[in-house]
Amino acid sequence: VTDDVQRLGDPASVLSDLHDAVDAVAASLEGLEDWGPSEGPTGQYASDVVADRVVHGILDPLGYGVLSEESGLTAPTVDGAPVVVVDPLDGSTNASRGLPWFATSLCAVGSDEPLAAVVADLVSGVRYDAVRGWGARRDGEPIARTSAPPLDEAMVGLSGLPPRHLGWGQYRSLGAAALDLCAVADGRLDGYVDCSVDAHGVWDYLGALLVCSEAGVEVVDAFGRELCVLDPEVRRTPVAGAGPALAEALTEARRTF
Repeated sequence: VTDDVQRLGDPASVLSDLHDAVDAVAASLEGLEDWGPSEGPTGQYASDVVADRVVHGILDPLGYGVLSEESGLTAPTVDGAPVVVVDPLDGSTNASRGLPWFATSLCAVGSDEPLAAVVADLVSGVRYDAVRGWGARRDGEPIARTSAPPLDEAMVGLSGLPPRHLGWGQYRSLGAAALDLCAVADGRLDGYVDCSVDAHGVWDYLGALLVCSEAGVEVVDAFGRELCVLDPEVRRTPVAGAGPALAEALTEARRTF
């Protein structure tokens, strides 16, 4: 038990376990033939169920708690073990339609803070990871945003439909929040705005939030609420900007509707 406690408290070991879980999900989906709706709740797909089962198969025996979009909260079996916030398949609607933008996102939470995260693009194979205080990486190479354009030159990712143009240079609506946010971290996008009303659970954004924060990208709830919340019923409205001025401009714009 002591060894388990030590291992689950070691960020490098935790990160390795998250990568193992992502590897298993990717392998399980390689030969999947049914990408359509599951027999479960509306909006759930067979791929969601397969990926969720695989993640539990890796993490449960190791003692982690799991908070999953598909299966709710499972308590840790080792005292003090992190709870891993899991979106087994972020962008599953994209996957069901053959749109190549979907991911697995995992974020281990310890002491009420994100500790380690992995977000894996399941189409391209690009993988983001981060450990609190250690920085963020894309495919093992450090990433950091050191500058951002002004809003009127920025390319901004959107979720949902805003009531009007918010002042960006260009926008993209891609359909997988974890990847959208990681695209801000690595420079493919400059910002991200959730235009829906409390549409995102913690599993949608937490892994990418750690990647972003370790890459120097600010991610906030548009209405000032805590984003790291281990409650499957809570919904938030994330906004991200590659620099403080852009983050503030996007947040102020989002608060107008």
